[in-house]
Amino acid sequence: MSSLFKLPAHLLKGLMCLLVVSFIHIDLLAQKEKKVVIGYVGGFRGVVNTNIIEAEKLTHINYAFVDIRNGQAWLQDEKTDSINFRTLNALKQKNPALKILISIGGWSWSENFSDAVLTDSARRIFAASSVAIMHNYGLDGVDIDWEYPAMKGEEGNIYRPEDKQNFTHMFRQTREALDSLKKLTGKEYLLTTAVGGSNSFISNTEMDKLAPYLDYINLMTYDFSWQRAGHHTNLFFAKGDTTSSADKTVQAYIAAGVPASKLVLGLAFYGKGSIVKDSVGDWFNKPVVATTRGGGFSFIKDSLLNQPGYVAHWDKKAKAPYLFNKNTKTFITYDNEKSIRLKCKYATKHGLAGVMFWEYNNDPKGYLLQVVDDVFN
Repeated sequence: MSSLFKLPAHLLKGLMCLLVVSFIHIDLLAQKEKKVVIGYVGGFRGVVNTNIIEAEKLTHINYAFVDIRNGQAWLQDEKTDSINFRTLNALKQKNPALKILISIGGWSWSENFSDAVLTDSARRIFAASSVAIMHNYGLDGVDIDWEYPAMKGEEGNIYRPEDKQNFTHMFRQTREALDSLKKLTGKEYLLTTAVGGSNSFISNTEMDKLAPYLDYINLMTYDFSWQRAGHHTNLFFAKGDTTSSADKTVQAYIAAGVPASKLVLGLAFYGKGSIVKDSVGDWFNKPVVATTRGGGFSFIKDSLLNQPGYVAHWDKKAKAPYLFNKNTKTFITYDNEKSIRLKCKYATKHGLAGVMFWEYNNDPKGYLLQVVDDVFN
């Protein structure tokens, strides 16, 4: 080290500048490599066609879904699930870094969560069963999609006020089970969750307490609009709206104590359709009288955009596309290549872990995934 300081001042200064530039370059490369691309793949449809999955463009696949029965994680169709786990794992031949996780719950299979994690002993059983399924099939982690703790989800779901604390305990004990397995295998295992994009989800959970147990927190920044016409996956507020946006969700979770580096921004690979009351004036916030098919993005791009009467629009303020058919009063809200590109850039700008999307089969031609890959690589 002493010989370094004997260099002429101008050479020493040049060397230091070179080192600084090198460190900046290395840091930028590291940031780029950290971006995750998590795709939910639906096993609920049956045998997954893995031929359409571009594994090299993904970092993680979350297999949807594993059910809960008698307080334990349960494969409702073990034969089909076994086939899917085997073929999904085979994608690692194309991308050795790819991670495959089981996702437990979802909209239709969350009714038994509250009972399954009600007590300490029940949570240990649930955690052990979840980890066992993952381990038995040579997978890489557990994702939990409870819709929703301490609040109503699908009709008939069980929920209680104490879900708020039990949600945290569930992740703690599942992490403990994963760490115990790690001691036996020497392998790192992932624990992630999908969370609602609403303030009510945050108020019914302890995000700051459970975040340390999780690798990633997948924000379901879609399905915002239900009863009135509006964007369902907008990045920012539409004009005259301050209720829902992806940006608002991100900022709310950060304010709740979640590090930005663990947040994963949700992308919608599907559209939501509705029939509005009338086609006079502005479409926004009109009452919805009926729902209709929105379809996956491959369908929207290849079919719906070419149908007579449908006109494509872009909301500059919300950074969101939509279709409107005045003749049929049909409104379709969705993500397209432009909005996906902006969301990926947003994730990078704000230091998020990356993006996730629901769901792979909605865009089998890979239009949107290509955009994600282009931005991150």
